[in-house]
Amino acid sequence: MTFSLSPSRRSAALGASFALILAAVAPAAAQTPPAPAATAAEAPTPDPKTVLATVDGAEITAGEVELAKEDLQQSLASMTEPQRRDYALNYLIDLKIAARAAEKDKLGDTSEFKQRIAYLHDRALMEELLQKTSKAAVTDEAMRKLYDETAKNLKPEQEVRASHILVKTEDEAKKVEERLAKGEDFAKIATEVSTDPGSAKQGGDLGFFAKGQMVPAFDEAVFKLEPNKVSDPVKTQFGFHVIKVTEKRERPIPPFEQVKPQIEQYVVRTAQQDLILKLRGEAKVERTKAGEPQGQPAIPGADAPPADAPKP
Repeated sequence: MTFSLSPSRRSAALGASFALILAAVAPAAAQTPPAPAATAAEAPTPDPKTVLATVDGAEITAGEVELAKEDLQQSLASMTEPQRRDYALNYLIDLKIAARAAEKDKLGDTSEFKQRIAYLHDRALMEELLQKTSKAAVTDEAMRKLYDETAKNLKPEQEVRASHILVKTEDEAKKVEERLAKGEDFAKIATEVSTDPGSAKQGGDLGFFAKGQMVPAFDEAVFKLEPNKVSDPVKTQFGFHVIKVTEKRERPIPPFEQVKPQIEQYVVRTAQQDLILKLRGEAKVERTKAGEPQGQPAIPGADAPPADAPKP
C-alpha cells in the first residue's frame, strides 16, 4: 500500500475505484481458488502457549508456529492445515539452529545487523498500529453506509447482451448474412462457423457488457443496434463480426454481500491512509540536503514520497 496522495486526490481516486467495484457484475470471490477443505482427521489448533518442540532447551510454542505460518503463507498455499503446521514447526527448528550458529559467529554484533533489527522493529510496530486501526474502522455499519451512499450516487449505465459470429473474411460474413436472411438460426450458424471458440460454444452469446468493454468498432456498432436486430459485417483486428443484440438494460448494482470484501478493503485502505496523513501532519519531518527528492516524484501532486505499508 502506498500513502502518498493529498487528501483531495486520495478521496477522489478511492471514490472512483469503489464506484467501479459496485459496477462490476461478477464477484471477485468467484476468481479466488477455494482453500483446502478441512477433514475430520485434522487436530484442533493448540493453545498458543503449548510447547511443540525444544532446540537445545529453547522452547517453540504453538503461538510461534502461527506467526511463522503467516510469514510463510505463500509457500503453504497448497498444503493442508496439518502440513502447514508441521512445515512451519520444522522451519522454526531450523531457524533457531541457524540463529544459534550466527550468534556464535557474532553476526548479530555488526552495525548493519543492528540497523536491520531497528528497521524490522519499527515495521512490526507499524503493522500492529495499522491492524488496530483497521479493526476499529471495519464495522458492518460503516461498510453498509459506504455502500448505500455510493450506490445512491451511481449513474445508471446501459449494458447490452449480444451474440456475434466471427469469420476471417468479408465474403464469409456476407454468406452468414445470406443464411440469416433465409431464416436460419443465429446460434446454429455461430456454433458451426464462428472462429471465436469461447462464444461459439454458446451460440455466439457474449453475455451482458457495458460500453467500453469491447474494441471500439464492435462497441460502436453494438450500442447502435436495437434488440433482435442484426448488424452489417463489422471489421476489427480479429476479423469480421456479424452481431445480434438480444437485450438492453440498465446495469444492476451488485448486492451488498457480493461486494462486501471489496468494501472492507476500501474501508481499511482509507482508515490507514487517514491515520498516516494525520501522523505526518503532527510530526516534525526535516530532510537533509542529501535526503532531498531526486528527479520527479513518483506520483504527481504527492505530499511526500510513499511509505510502503503491509496489508492488515
